[in-house]
Amino acid sequence: MMGPEEDSMETLTLATSVATTTAASDYHSAISASQEIPGDPLLSAPVPPTFSLSPSSSFVDPPSYSDVVFTPFNPSNGAVSSSPSSSTSNYLRITVSDPVQESETVSTSLMPGSGSGGYFTYLITSRAKDGTDSRIRRRFRDFVTLADRLAESHRGLFVPVRPDKGVVEGRVMKSADFIEQRRIALERYLRRLAAHPVIGKSDELRVFLQAEGRLPLPTTTDVASRMLDGAVRLPRQLSGADVTGPEEVVQPAKGGRDLLRIFKELKQTVTNEWVGSRPAVVEEDREFLDRKDKMQDLELQLTTSSEHAETLVKAQQDIGETMGELGLAFIKLTKFETEEATFESQRTRAAEMKKVATAAVKASRLYRELNAQTVKHLDTLHEHLGIMLSVHTAFSDRSSALLTVQTLMSDLSSLNSRVEKLEAASSKIFGGDRARLRRVEELKETIRVTENAKCCAVKEYERIKDNNRSELERLDRQRHDDLLSMLKGFVISQVGYYEKIGSVWETVADEMHVYSREVEISEQ
Repeated sequence: MMGPEEDSMETLTLATSVATTTAASDYHSAISASQEIPGDPLLSAPVPPTFSLSPSSSFVDPPSYSDVVFTPFNPSNGAVSSSPSSSTSNYLRITVSDPVQESETVSTSLMPGSGSGGYFTYLITSRAKDGTDSRIRRRFRDFVTLADRLAESHRGLFVPVRPDKGVVEGRVMKSADFIEQRRIALERYLRRLAAHPVIGKSDELRVFLQAEGRLPLPTTTDVASRMLDGAVRLPRQLSGADVTGPEEVVQPAKGGRDLLRIFKELKQTVTNEWVGSRPAVVEEDREFLDRKDKMQDLELQLTTSSEHAETLVKAQQDIGETMGELGLAFIKLTKFETEEATFESQRTRAAEMKKVATAAVKASRLYRELNAQTVKHLDTLHEHLGIMLSVHTAFSDRSSALLTVQTLMSDLSSLNSRVEKLEAASSKIFGGDRARLRRVEELKETIRVTENAKCCAVKEYERIKDNNRSELERLDRQRHDDLLSMLKGFVISQVGYYEKIGSVWETVADEMHVYSREVEISEQ
């Protein structure tokens, strides 16, 4: 058995391990605004360090970073974000809590098994800048609806990606860990939405956070229902009785309700890529194409950096655990030396070994705290890697809108060609062919509707281009600020904690130095 001191050392090691694991599970990148240098730091003059004279030394002591690192951290308490962009948000605080399981027996889906069984609702508490406090309950399906509505109404923006739904929901929903992970993910998702300069002020988010009772946004139907609606509509479209209107072309065709449009755009895609004919409208914005290539390179660099950050975190965790195990091993060795000692020098050596063991356990705790700080700061890499998913979606919106414009212009060309052929054939008959003339009038009406649809599609395409441009500029500024804050926090935490670790070992070294001098004197 180990004595009280040994037990306390093991308890300290285990407690710090659990605390660090808990801290590492919640990534938050934070840096004090007072540490930031206005403007571009590379263009600013370096701030000279402040030195102080130590009373016990005539040399100048280097500045200490440990005071910065070990300043008590005030949690955000649900604050939307600490970034400058969050100042444009209409919300000061958003929290997701209190998951409650509820039962559901009525299914509104055509998919077998969908919508049946139980589900969880979450309490969403928010405070707007105007002082309005809201408390409402939402289920995960409501988050899906919110994400779909935002994707429809804000095409071209870098809309934060919502958390994925569990693949085997019936089994994983019973897991408390899964529910907690989902709660955290949903809370982060809402805070990211609120921090966006455009989406944070949107009616969709306001309704989601403040409307009492059932979510008053149009729900999203499943794929089977949309495909069935499209199949019912297809015969009318083929007969010309149902023409795609301007209100439909501003949304992508892949939803399934317009099968004819899906087929036409697929044909246009094949024509663009395989036939080799140049469409009437193409992507000619060289600046955007260059930025698109650079974003792909950025994603690759972020992926590599993120992988190395995970390797560093794992290495620091191993060092902390190994140092703690070494301290416990020395404690056991100290106990053995003390119990088996026959000379006073053996007991003295055991006492010195105990100091080393205590220092090892202290260093282990500091390594683990340092690892938690490393996780907190380097998570910015993971955050920006996640933003790349939103970037891909926004670029896909642009490509989809361009394809719609190309398809409509191809339809107009085909319709005008048919009208010319019918008019030419009708002109050869004395008095005209009434059936052909009637068909010409129908085609001209279709041309008019298609022309209006094309104008709306062009406007939507230009709107998405403007959104892409403004979002790329915003992302550049955000990445500059976030990465600069990340580097500051990472460097300061590394220096500060290694100062503390060095101080621990320096104290032991001084004590051992005194012991070595005593041994030398006794030998003389």
